[in-house]
Amino acid sequence: MKPVRFDPAFSGEVFIGAAANYSEASAVIYGMPMDWTVSFRPGARLGPRRIREASAGLEEYSPYLDRHLGEIRFYDAGDIPLPFGNPVRSLERIREVAGRILDDGKIPIGLGGEHLVTWGPVRAAAERYPDLAVLHLDAHADLREEYEGEEYSHASVMRRIVELLGGDRVWQFGIRSGTREEFRFARATTRFYPFEVLPGLGEAVEALRGRPVYVTVDIDVVDPAFAPGTGTAEPGGISSAELFRAVHQLRGLRVVGFDLVEVAPNLDPTEQTSILAAKVIREVLLTVVPDREGGG
Repeated sequence: MKPVRFDPAFSGEVFIGAAANYSEASAVIYGMPMDWTVSFRPGARLGPRRIREASAGLEEYSPYLDRHLGEIRFYDAGDIPLPFGNPVRSLERIREVAGRILDDGKIPIGLGGEHLVTWGPVRAAAERYPDLAVLHLDAHADLREEYEGEEYSHASVMRRIVELLGGDRVWQFGIRSGTREEFRFARATTRFYPFEVLPGLGEAVEALRGRPVYVTVDIDVVDPAFAPGTGTAEPGGISSAELFRAVHQLRGLRVVGFDLVEVAPNLDPTEQTSILAAKVIREVLLTVVPDREGGG
């Protein structure tokens, strides 16, 4: 099996605990450094590398789960080189990369990047899992038909996913911002749990056991008091502790893909957003990746 390494200029900085062997890994971290369609403050393309760097300050052990990164095998492939300013070609490249990881029997763990990048791996997963469901944690509905004339935007990514899968297979949590039309559409079309995450997520886990699930988390689902480094911060969100509890609930699901998006480290000199994102990725890895012997 040919190892995946995308960026020839990759600095060698990898997520803490990552293995050197691609073929033996059960999951693959990859970066999607794109913010070509952001509507307010840019900088999310800087997120993947800074999340990796911040991970160096973490312990490899999770006291929440009593698991250690040394008990699992995952690989960090670096950032996908994307054509600057070209969202269509970038999304196609991301789809190809995520598809290869899936075809190799591994879980793709994507680091964004703006939320539009999710369109690539969700398409790849849907091509391989016809009954795919998507769990979406976010401050924003992202259900616009278009934004400023653009059909493909971080403000419309979930609308494209609903069109691809159908609204009954898209579960949305923590949404507290959007147009009146978006909220009406969500209430009529998707499985919609605005303002909160945990109660509805528990229902989703019970309903989706055994089904292939893709999970996408926009860091702005967290209140900006905990995660100020994001392009479109929205007060009134959940706490970082609530996000960890939400991640841990995924342990009952067949997660076939995950991404964490919209970390803009240039907007947070304290680096608390990047540190939070790195810890979320650690908890995701220890929640959804089987141990070296193939167990839970």
